[in-house]
Amino acid sequence: MNTDNGFSQLQMVHRLPRATLVDRFDFLREVCSGRRVVHVGFVDAGCADANTEAGAWLHAHLDRAAQELVGLDVDAPGVERARSQGYHAFAVDCRDTAAVQALGIPKGEVVVAGEVIEHLDDAGAFLEGLHALVVDDGVLVVTTPNAVGWVNAFASLANYEVNHPDHVTMFTCRTLDAMLRRHGWEPIEHHVFLQQVKARADGTLRSRMFTEGARVLLGLERALARAGRPYVADGLVVVAAPSGTG
Repeated sequence: MNTDNGFSQLQMVHRLPRATLVDRFDFLREVCSGRRVVHVGFVDAGCADANTEAGAWLHAHLDRAAQELVGLDVDAPGVERARSQGYHAFAVDCRDTAAVQALGIPKGEVVVAGEVIEHLDDAGAFLEGLHALVVDDGVLVVTTPNAVGWVNAFASLANYEVNHPDHVTMFTCRTLDAMLRRHGWEPIEHHVFLQQVKARADGTLRSRMFTEGARVLLGLERALARAGRPYVADGLVVVAAPSGTG
């Protein structure tokens, strides 16, 4: 059976690439170790306080691993706060290549876009802008929630959805790879990670059920990922290299 644009239904079924389960922080620290790193969207607006309290602010982890680290974000107050803490950071919209180049910062051997692409209305323009930040033989590492991860699959059974209030886009492995390729990046590695349960049960039955249910589900995701079914996990990691078409 063909659709109007000529694709058959079988052409819409895709074999997923091999992926390994990683600890998000350990993996990114290893990739960035001893290298010049540009961290885009580093402020983590809306979650900064909770992540700092939980020891889960990614920028602090990268700072301990990278040889050089610069943070870029559109959140000017967050950037100023980071600068006051001694971090090298700039307020800039990475979709504006001229503005990025005007900063005069060295290009990174690694550009990390951690949990940012899902917040953007125009992910394509963002990915194109990142070419101005990476050396020719460097890599881009994108992390983002997995649209087909099991947390939301199970939450939907109770008519719930688990999502950051500022998210506007969700990717699967296939759609993220397609978006990267359209904008000059070739995926070279795929990994998955498990989200953290940061919420603390406040004593109410609903809170306890959510917290304990999430922990059980994450344990199941971990077991299945290790057994060769990684894409049940709720986080995606794609490492991509410039393809020369961006």
